[in-house]
Amino acid sequence: MAHTKAGGKTKQKPPRPGKRLGVKLFGGQSAKPGQIIVRQRGTEFHPGEGVGLGRDFTLFALKEGKILFKIKHGRQFISVE
Repeated sequence: MAHTKAGGKTKQKPPRPGKRLGVKLFGGQSAKPGQIIVRQRGTEFHPGEGVGLGRDFTLFALKEGKILFKIKHGRQFISVE
């Protein structure tokens, strides 16, 4: 007789929460030094004047001012003016 060997039992895992990525401060809003502007994977947005880039591609304010979004050479830059 042909028998099928029993496969391993698969366990349904509960859904995991999202990573909460995205823009946290929008254009025209004021930022304080160290405040997170964008959480991202890769450089969808590039740091401009007054903005730093973290190891995980997080953009954060280096100085106090207003957030400004610019497009240069097909890239989106965020700066603090």
